[in-house]
Amino acid sequence: MPRFTAHDGTTLAYHQTGDGPPLLCVPGGAGRASSYLGDLGGLHRHRTLLLLDNRGTGDSDAPADPATYRRDRLAADVDALRAHLGLDRVDLLGHSAGAGIAMAYAEHHPDRLASLILLTPALRAIGASPTETDWAEHLRVHAHQPWFAEATAALTAWSQGHGTPANRQAAAPLFYGRWDDRARAHAAAEPAEASPDAQAGYAADGAFTPGRTRRALAALDIPVLVYAGGADPLSPPHLVRQLVDLIPDATYVEQPHAGHFPWLDDPDFLVEHLRAFPPR
Repeated sequence: MPRFTAHDGTTLAYHQTGDGPPLLCVPGGAGRASSYLGDLGGLHRHRTLLLLDNRGTGDSDAPADPATYRRDRLAADVDALRAHLGLDRVDLLGHSAGAGIAMAYAEHHPDRLASLILLTPALRAIGASPTETDWAEHLRVHAHQPWFAEATAALTAWSQGHGTPANRQAAAPLFYGRWDDRARAHAAAEPAEASPDAQAGYAADGAFTPGRTRRALAALDIPVLVYAGGADPLSPPHLVRQLVDLIPDATYVEQPHAGHFPWLDDPDFLVEHLRAFPPR
């Protein structure tokens, strides 16, 4: 497993799989190891996936200074990996909270980006976090399920500041397009993959400056793909489209009936739309 040294001396790890042009992938959580991304539904058959373990997660070391867990400061680790790989410019994918890190990278290092994929992106970086009202339309697809009431109550409590592991796990069925055995296993793995310190540090004071981030995204002159799941309450499509509207000539893809982890719901759909991006 390859490792490299970040700007502050912290040793970080990444995992490489697949064949084809390199795609640097930043996981979310926040504070979850990259293992939950798997091979992104088979995207590794078309791209060499370079899956970063953010500091304090997976096989990466915890930093001496916990302030470096902050979302905007994590962009420096992405750039350290880019330099380690010897790439002048990088194709970058960020999932969920990792998309927030990718947006910070676009803000600080736009000249080092060749392309950007924001996959079911967290939207706090642009000041568009979903509310209970925003979720409602996307939760109805699960309303007939026996676990719906408990999961919805847990999601509401989690959003109101009761972000306990128990609430996260109880809400988990809502984050998937299908609550099948594969989704259950994926959700059950989260506690072992998560770093509470990294999660808490991600959103520390100063992590988000929506006006500045919006201006940086509006100034991008690279291919950008923004990808939503049609049944995703965490990144609802109507809010994701606000992000699309900020970015000149951004490509928007919405995967029908998909949740927050669309490579589990319909991997062929996801791979078909990501494998040839950006056009070369």
